[in-house]
Amino acid sequence: MPPAALAADALLEALDPEQREVATALHGPVRVLAGAGTGKTRAITHRIAYGVACGVYNPTEVLAVTFTTRAAGEMRGRLRGLGAGGVQARTFHSAALRQARYFWPRVYGGELPELTESKLGLVGNAARRNRVDTDQATLRDLASAVAWAKVSTVRPDDSARVAAARGRSVSGVDAATVAHVFATYEQVKRDQGRMDMEDVLLCAAALLADDERVAAEVRRQYKWFVVDEFQDVSPIQAALLDLWLGGRDDLCVVGDPAQTIYSFAGASATYLTDFPRRYARTTSIDLVRNYRSTPQVVGAANRLLGGTPSAGVQLRAQRSGGPDVAYVEHADEVAEAEQVAADVRALVDAGTPAREIAVLFRVNAQSEAFEEALAARRVPYVVRGAARFFDRPEVKQAVSLLRGQARSGVGGGDGLVADVRAVLAGMGWSDQAPSGRGHARDRWESLQAIVTQAEEHRDGTLATFVDELDRRAAEQHAPVAEGVTLATLHAAKGLEWDAVFLAGMHEGTMPIVYADGPAAVEEERRLLYVGITRARQRLTVSWSLARNPGGRSTRKPSRFLGGLRPESPSDRAPERSSRRRKSVAHCRECGKPLGSTAERKIGRCEDCPAGYDEELFERLRQWRLGRAGDDGVPAYVVFTDLTLQAIAEVRPGDRAALLRVNGVGPSKLDRYADDVLAVVAGDDVSGGPEPDDPGRSS
Repeated sequence: MPPAALAADALLEALDPEQREVATALHGPVRVLAGAGTGKTRAITHRIAYGVACGVYNPTEVLAVTFTTRAAGEMRGRLRGLGAGGVQARTFHSAALRQARYFWPRVYGGELPELTESKLGLVGNAARRNRVDTDQATLRDLASAVAWAKVSTVRPDDSARVAAARGRSVSGVDAATVAHVFATYEQVKRDQGRMDMEDVLLCAAALLADDERVAAEVRRQYKWFVVDEFQDVSPIQAALLDLWLGGRDDLCVVGDPAQTIYSFAGASATYLTDFPRRYARTTSIDLVRNYRSTPQVVGAANRLLGGTPSAGVQLRAQRSGGPDVAYVEHADEVAEAEQVAADVRALVDAGTPAREIAVLFRVNAQSEAFEEALAARRVPYVVRGAARFFDRPEVKQAVSLLRGQARSGVGGGDGLVADVRAVLAGMGWSDQAPSGRGHARDRWESLQAIVTQAEEHRDGTLATFVDELDRRAAEQHAPVAEGVTLATLHAAKGLEWDAVFLAGMHEGTMPIVYADGPAAVEEERRLLYVGITRARQRLTVSWSLARNPGGRSTRKPSRFLGGLRPESPSDRAPERSSRRRKSVAHCRECGKPLGSTAERKIGRCEDCPAGYDEELFERLRQWRLGRAGDDGVPAYVVFTDLTLQAIAEVRPGDRAALLRVNGVGPSKLDRYADDVLAVVAGDDVSGGPEPDDPGRSS
């Protein structure tokens, strides 16, 4: 056997049977349906390298296309290691820009228009010309609407009609005005001799469509095409690919319909699912062996999609068994964040590198609670795909305005929450969330998180509330060299970790409240699938029944978890939960309804005499100080004063009675029950007087 053949065969030895089938299918059309963690990059890079080693491919005539510079860089590195370093591996935009810059002067004369880094300035100009008064979030949503229309090959004249038909909108701006802004944006851009990222694709397509010489030259250059993540292709990308091919079919596409999560940005999985209809001679191969995750994680992923419109390949786990997937219900978001942070701390202490742990959630605004809880336990973290909560522009602006209002000493006289709401209303915040998705919704959720924090501190002043926000910001901004990843499910696509916590998985967030219609809900299911399949060894899925401690337990776990999770406490005792809410809704001293979170937490009106044992309360505070010091966390992380007051009032004699106290959840019961019950019984388990304690807040 010739040496070249021996080298080529050696490339196949590292592949499983399905991957080897991909690698040896050198002539197109080929479609690879690659489930999560099945080694698709290995399969397609070995296919290219095998074709080069066999002499079928000239490496300079192969174009491998993907969607991110990170993925393209990884592909180039693997190809070099496999002896196929001459292959071009690029993103769609990179390949299109290279061709446009080369051919534009020849066809149209002059240089290609200047590429603008951001379209926000141009969109702002267009909005002002149409007398649209916009804030930064609305500008970003207008820019997203323009980008979607362009990648979907929708012209300004048709954009209002098409956007309405596809359920797309910009909060606060009607469809006709959006279309006018789009048309004006295109004119402003042309007048300034600029182009945006979508124009890069459009210009490259125009060059190939308008000039046969350009098309012929490109087609002579590239004869073999591979496209990764084909479920994310947009109409303009599909059109450009068709022009590159020029009627040929030496094309291999790879993707997973079950991971289609970018429909809102113009992606369409139909190019992948309908590929065999387009190309009658298609060789279709399924990659099903999952090498990433344990059988427990793979089983959850399969059950999530089984029998649904999103069902794709049935994954088969190749790793040995691991721990069962944990499904955990919490009383409120604070308890959920604290338990996740405690579990993360335990994993890090047991030797799991922080970089191999991720906390994933649906929207950016959910990160703040986990930032707080991790910082309190001195766990380093990084926020991926978004700024840390207190670094977000709208949060910085809100804190600055609140600080100014506090210094002025002017308030409405209706209390902290009313003052905060009034200040944020000046930024455009309202009780009602914007319709649809986008930056306006993200901005509202960040501001709403500040309102929620104010509700938790309603007994303070605006000045003390700003001090609390400053403290949180300072504690969460320690320099981080390596840390736990905090990310949205969208930002987690393409990544993986040893341990993954999927948090906030309740109805209204998963699926998100603005997911209207079956198609949108199914995309949310696929988004959860992406989250589940990020985990290698450990997966914890959690949700909370209420937003705030002491709040009404009205939430339900995500509908998608039905058939995956075991029965939860709220499933088993709905009547008991209802009775508990009713019992704390009235003052135990005077019988009047309780209005505030603080009153509901202690179970009495604020102006009613305290019924708790003040000496016991002081002993509990002394114990808390020592325990907080031992754990290296602020005192309020152990228990707030309100919870200690409730314990001193109830004087629980066992763990069951302690668990019934507002502010004591299962995680805190496990950590603190023995000590607290000992203090209640009169045993001394702490020492030293408690100084000015940051935990003395509600």
